Formats: sequence, C-alpha cells, structure tokens
Amino acid sequence: LLIDADAQGNLTQMLGWPQPDELSPTLSTLMEKIIAEQPIAPGEGILHHQSGVHLVPANIELSALEVTLVNTMSRETVLRQYLSTVADCYDYALIDCMPSLGMLTINALTAADSVIIPVQAQYLPAKGLEQLLRTITRVKRQLNPKLEVDGIVLTMVDSRTTLAREINALVRKTYGGHVFASEIPRSIKAAEISVENKSIYDHDRSGKAAVAYENLTREVLSLGKQIKRHRTDPVR
Repeated sequence: LLIDADAQGNLTQMLGWPQPDELSPTLSTLMEKIIAEQPIAPGEGILHHQSGVHLVPANIELSALEVTLVNTMSRETVLRQYLSTVADCYDYALIDCMPSLGMLTINALTAADSVIIPVQAQYLPAKGLEQLLRTITRVKRQLNPKLEVDGIVLTMVDSRTTLAREINALVRKTYGGHVFASEIPRSIKAAEISVENKSIYDHDRSGKAAVAYENLTREVLSLGKQIKRHRTDPVR
C-alpha cells in the first residue's frame, strides 16, 4: 500500500492520476473520518494501479487538514488509527511524506515502524538531515518507541562534481552504517518520468537510475529480513 501524504500529490500524479485535486475520497477524507469517528468502508479511497500496488491518493485538501489537526485530540495518531484499519490487508505500507516537519509528517512518523531518508547530495539538504533526525528522536521518545531509522539514501548523486563527492563522503563519515550503499544517480531519464507519468522501469528499465533503485530495493528487503530475524530470536 502506498500512501501519498504530500498535499502536492506528486506520488498520485506519478502513478497515473494527473489531476489529484479532482479525486475523492483521498487521504484527507479518510483522516477526517477518523477525527469525526465515522466508519470507513473496506477499500474506501484506495486506488488500484496496473502494476499491482494500491494507492491512497492525496491532493491540496491535505493542506487544510493539517490546520484542522492542530486542534484535534490525539492529533499525532490520526494516520496511525487509519492504518490500523487496513494493516491486515498488506505486507508493507509506504508513506511518501512532504519535505517539511509539519503535523502530517509527525503523523507519518508516529504511524511508521521505520524511516528511509532520501537526501540529495548537496549542502543544504544534507544540513537539513540533522533537524529531521532530531525530530525522529523526539517522536521515538514521546510518541512511537518502536520507530527506527532504516537508513539514509543519497539521491541525485552527480559523481562528476567535487561538491557531490565531498557531500557524499561527509554524510557517510557522519552517519556511517546508517547510509545505504546504494546511491541514486542524477539522470535525465529519471527527470523525464515526471512528465511521462511512468515509473522508471517502464520508461528506462535498463538505465542507471532503474538499476540503482533495484539495488536499493534489494538492500532494503535484506535489511528488513535481518530486522525480522532479530525480533523473533529468543532472548538468551
């Protein structure tokens, strides 16, 4: 299950719904029902993509919902309450967050088991990583004790530039084993998919960006298996 938790609806658009503001119901609708304690029908608001994944779409209405959340009881747990109604139907739920630390992102962190942090190989995004990690630590301490950082993935890496190589080295030195070995390179083909509304695998399956995402997927799945084994090991 993919959950678009960004009011811009970029994930929704990328999966083939180019006019997210015309969709209803959306994530905003479902969270409003949780707040109002209204029932949610099975499958309500979930779109089915031809690739086999399911999507809870988002649009600009999420911006208004974020304002509503400020005065909502247990405001940080609304998304977690929604996910509890569909969790038994899926092996994984991936939440695509907006690049901010507002109430919707806090909801996502409160609902999640773990976090994957994409960071552009540039100075300002790398600097912002510190604030995000502090926020994750606070959420873990106060709202979601099971929350863990699976890893940091460097994106839009242009290894031809000295700056990108320096940022890459700095992030790896600072965060060590928390940084995935896989890197997502800067790619014209990857930039084109936002216009084509296609996945990188449909647009350029053998290209360097697609290969990098495949490697990252294997790395994440391998990490998930290690964590699962660790959690099921008997206490010695």
